[in-house]
Amino acid sequence: MTLENSIRLLAGTLIILSLILYYFVSPYWLLLAAFVGFNLVQSSFTRFCPAETVFKKAFFKHEG
Repeated sequence: MTLENSIRLLAGTLIILSLILYYFVSPYWLLLAAFVGFNLVQSSFTRFCPAETVFKKAFFKHEG
């Protein structure tokens, strides 16, 4: 799986989780979905994504 696909999977999972928790627990969980959406928009302009940094360090180590 590529880095880009991993980030998309993480974002989609967090949004779905947020909606499930909103339905069963509290409407405040929609703030998580809003945060994920804001981060996606911000990263499209600034090319900085915190999840990308974490994924690169944890899962996509360069050999050499």
